[in-house]
Order: sequence, then C-alpha cells, then structure tokens
Amino acid sequence: MPELPEVETVARGLRQALVGRRLLALELRRASIFKGDAAALGAMEGTTLTGVARGGKYLVLELHDGDHRWQLLIHLGMTGQLLVQPAGAPRQPHTHAVLAWDDGRELHFRDPRRFGRMALAPEPAHGFAPELGVAAGAEPLAIGPEAFVELFRGRQAPIKNALMNQKLLRGLGNIYADESLFRAGLDPRARAVSRARLLRLRLAIRAVLREAIAAGGSSISDYVGSDGEPGWFHLRHRVYGRTGQPCPRCRRAIHRIVLAGRSAHFCPACQKK
Repeated sequence: MPELPEVETVARGLRQALVGRRLLALELRRASIFKGDAAALGAMEGTTLTGVARGGKYLVLELHDGDHRWQLLIHLGMTGQLLVQPAGAPRQPHTHAVLAWDDGRELHFRDPRRFGRMALAPEPAHGFAPELGVAAGAEPLAIGPEAFVELFRGRQAPIKNALMNQKLLRGLGNIYADESLFRAGLDPRARAVSRARLLRLRLAIRAVLREAIAAGGSSISDYVGSDGEPGWFHLRHRVYGRTGQPCPRCRRAIHRIVLAGRSAHFCPACQKK
C-alpha cells in the first residue's frame, strides 16, 4: 500500500500539473469505489482545483466555484494510481474514474485490486471534513518532540504496532516503520521505550520520510507517481524486504517476524529492546 512518501509524491505532482485548472467533467466508471451518493459528483463540474492536500495516506483535492468549496478525497488503497494523461489517452484496464480538465488533460484513477476509494464533502473552515474519514493521527513530519513522546506514554503494544496505528500517527506503514526503527536502533518488539529513545525515533522517522519523498517513494509493487514514473527509495531500504541479507551496519542477517499479522524486518544485533 502506498504510504506517506508515495502519497506526498503524487500530491506534489498533482499540484504542479493541475492546480488552477477547471474541472469539466468527472466520469465515475465504477460506482463501488465512491463512498456516498455518486449523483453529488455532478456538483464538481465547473469548479477549479485550488489545492491538493495530504492527510497521512489520503489525498484531498480542494475544488472551488466561487460560491461553494468542496473536498474530493482519493485513497489509493493497495494498488491505486493517479495518472495525469494527455487528451485522448487510452483508458488502461481498471481505470475507475476520469477527471477531465479545461486544458484537455485527464486525471485517471486506476486500481487493479479495487481497495481504493473516493468520497466528497463540503470543505470546512479548517482541516478535513469529518465525513471523508481521513485518519485522525498526527502528521509524522509535523509533530513536535513532546507531543510525539506523549503519544506513546503508557502504551504496552510493540513499538512497531504503535507506529502503524493511524489513530496515533497517520501515514506510516510497514516500509517506513521498519526503516525508521532500524535507524533509531529499536527492536520492533520493544514495548517500554524511554523518552530519549522515542526522541531518537522521531528524528529517524522524519529523516527516512524526507529521504523517501526526495526519491519519489518506493516502487515495490504498482506504485508510480502522477507522471507514471516509479520512485527509487526501495533501492535504499536497509531492512524492509531484505530477509536473510546482511545488515548494512554489522553484516548479520536481517530477520523477519510477524507482529499482529504484519511482517517486521530488523537486525537483531543493531536493534535493541
């Protein structure tokens, strides 16, 4: 599933390509991906894209027409792609929605496994409309040191599980939780984590996410940016998906375990409980 760096890469591509463009038509080709009354999508026609926001793994297109302000949420699910296409470009298989803009280009939402979704709501004065269902956790790149430590106070779940709890932090998944824990020297099974180690973990998360965004994300499955280009941060993974390969620090083999049904990759020598 695309995580924060992949979604941020798509958001930046959409901002550069489409902000300021007027939406001429929105064609919903598979009604099941839309949460709510699909007839409401007609209100989008004629609106102007004024911004593209990201909340964790969620994309929100901000559309205004002078009198009304809307937020159109798109969640990429596991295999979703948002592709800016030239006028007349063929619709690839599994294209479930097409947004046509006033310059002739189209935005295609395709999702082979159909776990992605769309939703629409009036734009509130601040933040995201509650009915969109954007995860309530803090943004990892924005949260301050003390607030980060407070998130984990008194929690006994393994730190890997806590990092992936979208009610605490939104946007982290398997890839970037594993990579951040490795850089912080924390075993994914650690439970009682000291303040000093949590502060180190916060810095590791920020560093990993920023590097991944700069690299366009990790293309290990279907993910590509809005221009159709893959990211390359997967070439710099230190533990994720490297079971049995040597640790880049100590050369011992990377281990893989399962925590609450999700895999965790780590170096048992470099990462301590």
